[in-house]
Amino acid sequence: MMEETIHAGTSLEEYQPETTLRVEDYEPYIGPEGVEKLKFLADLVDGKGWANLNSTFEGGGVAEMLRSLIPLARGLGINARWYGIRGSEEFFQVTKKFHNLLQGEEQPISLEEIFGAYLDTIHTNALKTYIVSDLVVIHDPQPAAMVMNGVIFGNVLWRCHIDTSEPNRTIWRFLLPYINQCAGAIFTMPEFIGPGLQVPLYQVAPCIDPMATKNRFNSKRQALDILAPLFQQYGVDPQRPILTAVSRYDIHKNQGTILKAFKRLREERKSGPPPYLIFLGNKATDDPEGDAILEKLKAEAGDDPDVLFWVNVADNDRVVGALMRIARGMVHISTREGFGLVVAEALWQGTPVIGSRVGGITRQVVDDKTGYLVAPMDVEAVAARMADLLDHPAAAKALGACGREHIRRNFLLPKLLECYLTLLRFYSGVHHDPPDFRLDDLAYSEIIHAVKREHPILAQAPSSILPSGMI
Repeated sequence: MMEETIHAGTSLEEYQPETTLRVEDYEPYIGPEGVEKLKFLADLVDGKGWANLNSTFEGGGVAEMLRSLIPLARGLGINARWYGIRGSEEFFQVTKKFHNLLQGEEQPISLEEIFGAYLDTIHTNALKTYIVSDLVVIHDPQPAAMVMNGVIFGNVLWRCHIDTSEPNRTIWRFLLPYINQCAGAIFTMPEFIGPGLQVPLYQVAPCIDPMATKNRFNSKRQALDILAPLFQQYGVDPQRPILTAVSRYDIHKNQGTILKAFKRLREERKSGPPPYLIFLGNKATDDPEGDAILEKLKAEAGDDPDVLFWVNVADNDRVVGALMRIARGMVHISTREGFGLVVAEALWQGTPVIGSRVGGITRQVVDDKTGYLVAPMDVEAVAARMADLLDHPAAAKALGACGREHIRRNFLLPKLLECYLTLLRFYSGVHHDPPDFRLDDLAYSEIIHAVKREHPILAQAPSSILPSGMI
């Protein structure tokens, strides 16, 4: 029944995976028990629907995860869908401001941008939308307002992939009514939750797909063969050590400090073969600031032959995986970071990471065990840790091995799918106990019902007149 009616009438762009993924193929990573657990959860929600809505199918961590989650869920027989809203350049410019402001960066934003470029685009997309599903996950601020347009039916959860702990008050107050209209909200870490939420809250960590092209574990020789054309194009000597920074070009990724630290490293390090610093990053379609940040970084690097920029390279995923595999270390010192999937990807390749003590990076980089943690703007400390990785290759290799095991245990795709299937089981009414990764006890509306059960005399009273002390 659900399969025949779900999403009827929607003309939003839908992602269509070329194939499904077999859960059995993940057994080397999660064991037979993990495979059976996912099959068990999938059987419980047979016939139920799960839809996702975001703003791009290309670039960024959300798209990376959904590109594997949807095929894997379908391989288990789940009716999983993924839709993307369409927006103009002006829309993505204002939602990029939302992103920055929610993470505490101050910049001007006008009411015309909020009510024009943003809400007008939401209205236009709503005219093309009719989604009916047991569980609908709306990712990040871009499509958040869709929840109020009366075109999405089911249990809607807002999935926040960024740190909203200290948001700009204007933007947070604007978005809060939309979020509180949802059936719940998902955050990467409890520390990221903004004030004033009145819905159930959940903690779910992002994960990487070990079967994805970029995450396949090649030998060093295989990785060098993949990189050979780029090495030849850019004149890279494969015998020299490489430090890399892989990310989109974003003000919070703090690539400028990485460059300063690399220059400091070469000033202070007098022995050993000179390293390269390779910036590798593609541009996300929903991030209009990337071009300007990249050009500024290139200007700061000047004509330094040891600093290279690989942008939108061919066969990108194989190149990313190969570069991480042969790099002595990756540097990811964001000033704000929801999680940083690229950190997990590097550690999975056995490459230690110099990461900042920020957000989800701290859940992946265990200081002195899987890499090194530093303050994001501490140029001297970053340079010193670069030197440690270059001067002590055996120790760097040991850090990388620990990092790979840490990711295997905690941040692989089947774990993420398990969380979503658990949420689908709960919200579709198959199981009535809240998931164990729920952060709060009761939502506002649930407290109202609990009060009425405890006080039968109030059972007929409208919720709006209950004393505030009782809620």
